[in-house]
Amino acid sequence: MDELSELETKGTIARNATEEILVKRGNYWNIEVFDVRWYVNDKPSRKGIRMNIEEAKLLLKILERELE
Repeated sequence: MDELSELETKGTIARNATEEILVKRGNYWNIEVFDVRWYVNDKPSRKGIRMNIEEAKLLLKILERELE
């Protein structure tokens, strides 16, 4: 997952001393992407999702609706 290092971290959510979610945004293969992924001991896990910005906007609408 070397390509994740090219994305800029926009936020973190700590679960405990060793696990956190990193929210990243950047350009990957000429596509603007949004990546939300679990990190364990500062290393990315396979648990996460990467989507383009339009998909991320749709996800945001769903989350806002469901968490309101």
